[in-house]
Amino acid sequence: MGKFLGSLPMRLLIGVVVGILVGLEANESLMQVILTCKSLLGSLIMFCVPLIIIGFIAPSITRLGKSASVMLRVAVILAYISSVGAALFSTFAGYNIIPFLDITPSVDGLKQLPQLLFDLKIEPIMSVMSALVFSILMGLASAWTKADVFTKFLEEFQQIVLSIVTKVIIPLLPVFIACTFCALSYEGSITKHLPVFLAVVLIVMVGHFIWMGLLYGVAGAYSGENPMEVIKHYGPAYITAVGTMSSAATLAVALRCALKSSVLRKDLVNFGVPLFANIHLCGSVLTEVFFVMVVSQVLYGTIPEFGTMLLFCALLGVFAIGAPGVPGGTVMASLGLIISVLNFDATGTALMLTIFALQDSFGTACNVTGDGALILILTGYAKKNNIEEVKDIQVL
Repeated sequence: MGKFLGSLPMRLLIGVVVGILVGLEANESLMQVILTCKSLLGSLIMFCVPLIIIGFIAPSITRLGKSASVMLRVAVILAYISSVGAALFSTFAGYNIIPFLDITPSVDGLKQLPQLLFDLKIEPIMSVMSALVFSILMGLASAWTKADVFTKFLEEFQQIVLSIVTKVIIPLLPVFIACTFCALSYEGSITKHLPVFLAVVLIVMVGHFIWMGLLYGVAGAYSGENPMEVIKHYGPAYITAVGTMSSAATLAVALRCALKSSVLRKDLVNFGVPLFANIHLCGSVLTEVFFVMVVSQVLYGTIPEFGTMLLFCALLGVFAIGAPGVPGGTVMASLGLIISVLNFDATGTALMLTIFALQDSFGTACNVTGDGALILILTGYAKKNNIEEVKDIQVL
């Protein structure tokens, strides 16, 4: 129980509640202090975004470049297609559902926020797009030239960035979220839109099941096997993922579930389950895309243009592969995209982090359960291409 109360989603939820309550009662002087703290924390978080991009995207590319395995390439392509497909599915759903949610821009009829006591800007070392291009080029070049020393440096740099995220950013997030929701509550926008966000969470959960059904349908058609022979064993993995909110923590259970299936090759289960747990984040991507569209409508009065969303979805698939290991997963690793492609400010980013984290367990459950479908496709691919099964493997 203590571990649950100390989890990031629970701390964020406490921050949300405290922020809303303080915002309802705060006077102008108190709000000046809170808004100044919010500005400082937001500036610090934005400073770290390029570091997060470099620290997680570049090493991920070098790792993938180390192996020329056909099955690895197929697995990575499958994970990317599934993530981008989920993002596009969510985009089309957003354009067809959000206009009917009766969302009015939060700028209508709001109380005026007071000025900051002071405004101390902490400028990032580079823009987020520069960090993305730098990460991709450095990762690819390191793999091409077999630059072992630089590759090791990137691995160590990733650990440094992870330490910054876990010891600085994550502990400060609940405070930043509390300040943000305090401002939204003081303005009056959050109380007006709270029912909308609750409805959106339910819509996204329905979207998870639709996407999992589509994945397993495609996997069954391609492999020629009954996908129910996989799905029926994945219940414990889904429930565990909801409880742990972590693909890594669910790994052992997911392996046991997949190995019970009579239609999945055991060697591909042992290969695919750990791999997809790290690169296949279809549920998280689906959630993030729908949420950014809703937040954009709430805060900025409009949904991003279709071309902008297509670019966001294509890049988000790449970021999803580099996201594991970052607390907060996809949304934390893709902060640069949210800021640079969608032009979100600190308030929009904070709102995204919060509503994403509060439902992250269901996105994780979708990720883990969807892995079974991709392993079924790998099994079908191996069968069609006469790839010999590896025998005498360790089975949990």
